[in-house]
Amino acid sequence: MSQRKLIKNSILSLCGLILFSAVGLIILWARNTNQSNLSPTENNFSISEALNLEISQGENPLIREKGAEKKLTAAQNIALGNYQQAIEQLTQSLQTYPNDPEALIYLNNAQIGNNKSYSLAVVAPIKTNLDGAKEILRGVAQAQQEINQTGGIKGIPLKIVIANDNNSPEMAQKIAQELANNPDILGVVGHWSSDATLASGEIYQSQKLVAISPISTSVELSYFGDYIFRTVPSDRFAGSRLSRYMVNELGKKKAAVFFNSQSNYSKSLKYEFTKSLLSDGGEVVWEFDLSSPNFNPLNDWQQAKNQGAEVLMLALSTNTLQQALKVIEANGNELALLGGDDGYNIELLRQGGANAVDMVLAIPWHIAAHQNDSFVQVATRLWGGEINWRTALAYDATLAFITGLEQSSNPTRQSLQKTLSQPNFSFQGASGSVNFLPSGDRNQAVQLVIIKENNFSEFGYQFDIIPSVNKN
Repeated sequence: MSQRKLIKNSILSLCGLILFSAVGLIILWARNTNQSNLSPTENNFSISEALNLEISQGENPLIREKGAEKKLTAAQNIALGNYQQAIEQLTQSLQTYPNDPEALIYLNNAQIGNNKSYSLAVVAPIKTNLDGAKEILRGVAQAQQEINQTGGIKGIPLKIVIANDNNSPEMAQKIAQELANNPDILGVVGHWSSDATLASGEIYQSQKLVAISPISTSVELSYFGDYIFRTVPSDRFAGSRLSRYMVNELGKKKAAVFFNSQSNYSKSLKYEFTKSLLSDGGEVVWEFDLSSPNFNPLNDWQQAKNQGAEVLMLALSTNTLQQALKVIEANGNELALLGGDDGYNIELLRQGGANAVDMVLAIPWHIAAHQNDSFVQVATRLWGGEINWRTALAYDATLAFITGLEQSSNPTRQSLQKTLSQPNFSFQGASGSVNFLPSGDRNQAVQLVIIKENNFSEFGYQFDIIPSVNKN
């Protein structure tokens, strides 16, 4: 090849490289511009094929219980853009099943149709913990219903996208990436477990998408990133409150801790309780792993007693509830029982029964302390019964986004984060005044509840508030 032809080919190659780079820079600029300058959008939310059965704004119901035929038919109409038919069918579905939060969210979405809206996502463990997922969805649905019925956010309605992550860190990351890739999504309410929130939080932080968890309490989330917030107090509050109750109210000094080594939440609560108990003049005499293949409830309980334990602190997580119930059965009301907010579960009442009486749990919110609040009165009418702390704090998480959007002159993901991070940012939520510490944590005390017998309740037992010791 001649030198002239060689030079000509080199120039052509160089020009091609420059052109390719320029096109890439233009695409990158356009993507970044779209991510950082969001405005109310029309209904162009798209989902990748791999996750289209796990994310929905109405075209694909994630909760498919018996009797949901009207909701399923409505979903088909939403997918076709037949919003009026979907509205009629979802209204009928809610008349039959008024406590279905997914149907209410899809009804609100259908009423928006293709009109401009702001969009948030809520992530819940729908296929692995349906009752818990519904608790979160009810709080989100109630907040969406209230803001849309009063004219929206500066006249712009709120649309909600629902996602299921199975409470799995791996699935949570996939969901988080999918939501981050969709520029319509301004923020995320979620996730459930601390492990799922920690895993997905890396993506939200890197993609600059605000996430507010109403459930995850691990202290590891404190200062995890400036795009990660919580409306639930961290385990630091629960651990110290349980320790003080044990020492000051029960007059006990020695505890054995049962925990789940596979759960970040459980390990966090164990550590905070142990640290606080030591500073309060007590001690943890032994630790038992509920997730261990060698776990033996009767033998472990006996060993705890032999070590001088006066109290059993059950830092159980949802997936070790059955193991914890076996410890409660083995204990038979002999040693005092303490626990964290994951123990606030109807199965503890149903299966624990008489053996769980007088067990004390540290939780963020209890309806008995807020009976006269408008949130509780609306929620009771809307859902046809009492709601719990998970619904209240999911409502607060959604309301935090709504308040942040209202206070932003030109709402974007970045401006929303700056608004929520302001020292003077606060609003009145279901659980009182809500504001965030620089760590992203909720600055709020916890409440203590105790299991008592009640022949008029569904299972014969209920969680009662302990008013005299709820001051931190």
